[in-house]
Amino acid sequence: MKRVKAWLVVLAVGVSLAAPAYAVPTTPAPVPDAIPVALLVDLSTGQQLYAREPARRFVPASVTKVMTAYTAFKLVGEGKLKLDRHFLYTQGLEDEWYAEGSNMFLRAGQRPTIGQLLLGITTVSGNDASMALAEAATGSTGAWLDLMNENATALGMTDSHFGSPNGYPDGGKTYTTAEDLVKLGRAVTQDYPGLFHRFFGHRRLTWGDITQANHDPITGQVDGGDGLKTGFTSEAGYTLLGTAERGGRRLVVVLAGAPTGRMRDQTGRNLIEWGFRDFAPTRLFAAGAELGSAQVQDGIVKSVGLALDGDFAAALPADPESTMHLAISYRGPVQAPIAKGDPIARLQLQDASGTVVLDAPLVATEDVAKAGLFRRIGNAFAKWFG
Repeated sequence: MKRVKAWLVVLAVGVSLAAPAYAVPTTPAPVPDAIPVALLVDLSTGQQLYAREPARRFVPASVTKVMTAYTAFKLVGEGKLKLDRHFLYTQGLEDEWYAEGSNMFLRAGQRPTIGQLLLGITTVSGNDASMALAEAATGSTGAWLDLMNENATALGMTDSHFGSPNGYPDGGKTYTTAEDLVKLGRAVTQDYPGLFHRFFGHRRLTWGDITQANHDPITGQVDGGDGLKTGFTSEAGYTLLGTAERGGRRLVVVLAGAPTGRMRDQTGRNLIEWGFRDFAPTRLFAAGAELGSAQVQDGIVKSVGLALDGDFAAALPADPESTMHLAISYRGPVQAPIAKGDPIARLQLQDASGTVVLDAPLVATEDVAKAGLFRRIGNAFAKWFG
């Protein structure tokens, strides 16, 4: 049996395995019980390294502004919004938003560029800058919110909705989950890497005669830390969407409902460090590796091989205290005809409770034609009397 850092234990239901798998040990992560939602994901593999209530809805507060930034990035990428375009900040916006929560401290009559507004959002969490960007880009807050929610749907953020551009309390219209925020973090960092590095990761911003610091506890405070956003309201508690990259490997952390900013910040840094220190991505199987077979119904053969469509890598921890499993899962028997390359099963990495933390498609290794009538009748009798 092949060794990497730990033995892999095979868990297979209704499947014949042709290759060994590995048992992945887990270690406890430093997340206080007082924080109800926590998620750490390795974007290089897509694997959840730590999860607590990842599908639980919560109010993101100013973390909402990451979706505002992503929406702007998408418009810029499509050529529909220019970073050097100026916007006349109105008296109405000043009256409503000047010094209202986190602020860029924009004044009526000023003409910031779209790029400056984005820096005000990503660096000092400007409520005023978020509202100005929405109006500058689409002409109205409503039109901007439509774009934000369309983008959320396109990213697969199926349990999220945005009711404001800045996350200011809106009576529960804005909500999300940790799983959805990881999808957003992936999109911001991977779909628009140039814009991400241009606008996130700054430690301070000066507008006029006011200089403010970025309160992100990850940026510049852990090795490779370069974003993204914190949030706080009395309703939401203290929230975080953070990320760091080392050696081409990027981790994303989400925390929600922390009772204090200090606990949120330290926990976020601890999780990032723990993820880099205690886990290392390892290629377990190469693309094309045949890992088992699936039963076939009404085919000219009784089973078909299952192979990986791409490399399968997992972040393997060094601590061998407990075990995770690899499983092959499919709804079967699979009905013929089957074409070579059809995705018909999943290779799953499961934790000790059976929760899937990573999976990949398995495809048929050959064509399987549908059996003729007499063959199908014979198969049916064999199943009844076998």
